[in-house]
Amino acid sequence: LRRFPKHTRAVILDGVIAPEQILGPDTALDAENALSNVFARCVRDAACNEKFGDPAESYRALRKALEVRPVSVTLPDPTSGTPRTIEFGSLQLALVLRLSIYNSEQASLLPLALSLAQKEGNFAPLAGQFLLTLRTFDEIVSYGMHNSVVCTEDVPFFDTVKIDRAKLEETFLGAVQVDALQSVCAGWPRGPMDADLHAPLHSDVPVLLLSGGNDPVTPAANGEQAKAGLTNSLHLVLPELGHGQIGAACMGAVMADFIARGEVKGLDTSCTQHAKPMPFFLTLSGPGP
Repeated sequence: LRRFPKHTRAVILDGVIAPEQILGPDTALDAENALSNVFARCVRDAACNEKFGDPAESYRALRKALEVRPVSVTLPDPTSGTPRTIEFGSLQLALVLRLSIYNSEQASLLPLALSLAQKEGNFAPLAGQFLLTLRTFDEIVSYGMHNSVVCTEDVPFFDTVKIDRAKLEETFLGAVQVDALQSVCAGWPRGPMDADLHAPLHSDVPVLLLSGGNDPVTPAANGEQAKAGLTNSLHLVLPELGHGQIGAACMGAVMADFIARGEVKGLDTSCTQHAKPMPFFLTLSGPGP
């Protein structure tokens, strides 16, 4: 869009980061906010509230306890069924929380799993989510590519933004990610980067921006920031959904229509109003009706 505007007919951006944004310093804050929104949705849901009260209370108590003393959990491996014993502490909890709020299917388990662990000492559901998450993450993430990108495009610019370590430490991720990235990138080779990579982008090419209203890593505010320079754009925000909207209800039809039309004006997005998060699990048998 920046380099070849005359040869760019239409653009779809899903999970938006404005070019001028530096990814990383606010990740823990955005994730904590998304987690709080999941808990607030449970409180507003009559069945979830009746069953679990405010899940934030279980979360805070559990996080505090695990910071002091991790627990040993023995459970069947979710993929092989063989017995596994793992140490489950605050870092394991943080990984479960971070990746569970990426989509509503995983988030729907959190109030139940947190309640079972904190009130009944049953850590198997959380530990099972941890093992599944770890395996999925290892399968889909190329760590070398990730490091090559962030060590070139983001981490070198950390000193250009304010990093409030005190606020980060109040979150379940803390400052661990920021510190780890800086440590890795101290020795990781950097690639070439265009001088204008982080310059604001201005264009009148039709752009469809997609955001989840509860995205823990690219929140909808990012899309609004990017939209400021895109004069022929539509920012479609799906309330209460997490990261990545391509698979949301009827989004395929909306995108196909946009590509066919090559125009955001008059685009019918009304069907996306039916995109709702999965109901919360009230028992291990599944979500409520």
